[in-house]
Amino acid sequence: MRNPVGFICCISTKPCIGKHRYRTASSMVKFRPLQPRDIDALYSISLATGLAGGDASSLYRDRKLMGHVYSAPYANLQPELCLVAEDEAGVAGFVAGTSDTRTWERRLEREWWPQLRRQYPAPDQAHMAEWTHDQRRIFMIHNPKPTPAAVVQSYPSHLHMNLLPRVQGREIGSRMFAAWLAMAATRGIGPLHVGVNRENVRAISFWHRLGFAELDILEALAGRTVWMGRA
Repeated sequence: MRNPVGFICCISTKPCIGKHRYRTASSMVKFRPLQPRDIDALYSISLATGLAGGDASSLYRDRKLMGHVYSAPYANLQPELCLVAEDEAGVAGFVAGTSDTRTWERRLEREWWPQLRRQYPAPDQAHMAEWTHDQRRIFMIHNPKPTPAAVVQSYPSHLHMNLLPRVQGREIGSRMFAAWLAMAATRGIGPLHVGVNRENVRAISFWHRLGFAELDILEALAGRTVWMGRA
């Protein structure tokens, strides 16, 4: 389960989970493990970064659909691999991931998608050309697309990172990635991949700077997603 629509991404060598801070003239950002009270913020961030990195709030009537797909599953099923960035205004970003993508996809099929499918009836495919953004996202809930085998064979682990505009462009993303790696290294994380919307050139550049390289995936499998891996 990737986030090709909503990646806004964007190093300290000694990150300290829960204590590591990045100070600017106007605010201080700290990284800490996810807490249950943060889940609403993850929903909001997923929507605010859901249009190729931009604000998708004007596109959706249901403001939780983006989070249902891209952040809430991690917060609910694997919170130990979730890290948030918090400043004086509150939670401003998150990074979440899993060590084994195929196992994760099977777990979602057992424990996450069924409840959402009951909540959101599948849209009528006979009128697909007229679907709203809500209906397109609901279709994804009923028909999640597995990550291409060519990606998971070499890069079985994956992550998502989303940051609000107020904390972008200050090296916070790269520092947060380093902090998350330090935490995830004790939980079986291996070679990593990310999926990025082709239109989100800023995110692609960000992952390049962190050592991710674009993978050679057939266009039919990749679609609008750029798959990137880091050994």
